[in-house]
Amino acid sequence: MPLSGMRAWLGTWGFAVVRGRSMQPTLRDGDRLLVRHGAVPRDGRLVVVRLPDGVVAVKRATGRRDGGWWVERDNPAEGVDSWLVGAIPERDLVAVVQWRVWPLVRRARGSTSAPR
Repeated sequence: MPLSGMRAWLGTWGFAVVRGRSMQPTLRDGDRLLVRHGAVPRDGRLVVVRLPDGVVAVKRATGRRDGGWWVERDNPAEGVDSWLVGAIPERDLVAVVQWRVWPLVRRARGSTSAPR
């Protein structure tokens, strides 16, 4: 791959930090995610979206609808999702989450034993 192609490919990758509790129990405040800009999500994948109020947030893509992507939160008691604001336009799909990179291992809450 030529150097310019490598730079372009690397430029599609980035990191995101989770803020808030809307994606618990899947993700927690402070989790670090490796994301890919320009990727097309599949149903059920985590995505980074720009909500209508301008906030950038991690949500779960549950399907394409007229007008964009339907996204939902994993914690129904917290946050904002398409049930409140409607479908997210394609232009506001920022990235698709590829992996949680931090923490590497998550211990169960209240556990004092070493991680497996």
